[in-house]
Amino acid sequence: MPTWRPPRRLLVMRINITSVFVDDQVKALRFYTEVLGFVKKNDVPLGEDRWLTVVSPENPEGTELLLEPSRHPAAKPFTDALVADGIPFTQFAVDDVPAEYERLRGLGVRFTQDPTVMGPVTTAVLDDTCGNLIQIVHMAS
Repeated sequence: MPTWRPPRRLLVMRINITSVFVDDQVKALRFYTEVLGFVKKNDVPLGEDRWLTVVSPENPEGTELLLEPSRHPAAKPFTDALVADGIPFTQFAVDDVPAEYERLRGLGVRFTQDPTVMGPVTTAVLDDTCGNLIQIVHMAS
C-alpha cells in the first residue's frame, strides 16, 4: 500500500524587476519620482552608473522598475525605433487615464496619444523625456 505524501508545491514565477533604458539616470529618477509618482527603492553606485530602481508607493515590496542606463550599443537604436514607430516601451496601470492625463499635462508632460477608449480599455501614451514612450492604461471593471 503506497504511503501518503503531501502534494508537491509548485513554484510560481513572478516578475520581480523590469526595466526601461534611460539616457540619463538623474533625469530619469526625477521624472519617474517627481512627475509620475514612483518612489526610489534602490540606489547602488556601480562605477559610472547606478543600480537604480523605483516602485509604486502603493506597493513598495512589489515589482521594481530598473532605470537602466542605455549605454549598450543596441539600446539607443532599439528605443529610437520604438519611438519612431510610436510604440510604447512599457505600460503602467492607473485608476483613471483621463484624470492622470490632465494631471501629467499640467506638469508639462508631452503625450503622443491622447486618452483613447478601446472597448473596456482606455490608454494614453506619454514621452518619459529619457528616450521612451510609456503607455498608461485603465481597464473598466
